Amino acid sequence: MNAVAKKPKSVAKPTAKPTAKPTAKTSTKTSTSAAPRPTAAQLAELLKLRKEQFALRLQRATGQAVKPDQFGKVRKNIARLKTAMSATLRAQAGDKK
Repeated sequence: MNAVAKKPKSVAKPTAKPTAKPTAKTSTKTSTSAAPRPTAAQLAELLKLRKEQFALRLQRATGQAVKPDQFGKVRKNIARLKTAMSATLRAQAGDKK
């Protein structure tokens, strides 16, 4: 009997080839500065709400007393603001055409 154990040969797995072709969206616009932007007040309000949402998550994680209804209120306020921002941007984009 042969007492030497054979090691299995390691087989290199073929690398996965990307199946989807990358698509580049080309824009007819040459200037990005002409794109509509949210107002400074809207951005400041969004930042304030995001900080409040973070503070609530931090309080919950550290075990401090948090009113559970505040999570939903802040989340809905963020959604309302984002909806208003997108409506403003759509209106600005429509005016320029």
